[in-house]
Amino acid sequence: MNKAAQIYWDEFWKGSEKPTSVTAWMFGGIPDELAQLVIDGKKTATCSGHVIYELENEPLPEINDYSVVLNSEEQPVAIIKTVEVSLMPMNQVSEDFAIAEGEGPYEDWKSAHVTFFTGELQSHGLEFSEDMLLICERFTLIDVKNK
Repeated sequence: MNKAAQIYWDEFWKGSEKPTSVTAWMFGGIPDELAQLVIDGKKTATCSGHVIYELENEPLPEINDYSVVLNSEEQPVAIIKTVEVSLMPMNQVSEDFAIAEGEGPYEDWKSAHVTFFTGELQSHGLEFSEDMLLICERFTLIDVKNK
């Protein structure tokens, strides 16, 4: 977690017992737009490629994890809490989940995610497949920095 995110996290919990599970990250592809969708209450879900967690040796998200959402300049903009985590092939993601990602109807979600995951996987020397395993998370917005 960078210094700005740590300061925001500490200030938010000042006087209260802080949860121990927190990470700071930005959404892939278009981080500023996606962070704004979270702030506006239009984005309550996200997904990521399971294989990327394996390649980067990162722990999988869990229910009750907290995250400091960063913008493209790595500045904190919000705190979210994970409320649901599921693993599923991309081609089995429901329309309801896709819409909860806040990026439009299912067809738009699918197109954007095929493009994003194709590029992300290629950077690791892997090929995209519609049945790639995704980590699908639902979250709640806990705080917006500088409301």
